[in-house]
Amino acid sequence: MNDVELYIHSREDDSIRELLFYLHDFILLQHPSMTSRLRYKIPFYDVLSWICYLNPLKKGGLELVFLHGQKISSHGEYLQSRGRKMVSGIIFLNVSDINETILGEIIQEAIIIDELIKS
Repeated sequence: MNDVELYIHSREDDSIRELLFYLHDFILLQHPSMTSRLRYKIPFYDVLSWICYLNPLKKGGLELVFLHGQKISSHGEYLQSRGRKMVSGIIFLNVSDINETILGEIIQEAIIIDELIKS
């Protein structure tokens, strides 16, 4: 078990732990080029550089945050900047909130943006 999986197992809130496991598995299975690592005590996912991270929210729910979220054009209506200049995210309250098709397309665009920035 890696450090991200240990982090997920250690979460006390069952709904957050379920969301973390689901999104962690989805990201890594759907996008095999991604790797995960704990940074700043939360899970980050990267290819060439940081693509996204999973941020449990204090008031409940979990935000999947994209580091270059402001540059993502597909399904932008799902991304919320919440006053931030670079990053945007999607807040999930439970697994049933997740649309795998849309999420997969957003992650794929985030990977392409990362590749363009790093090339």
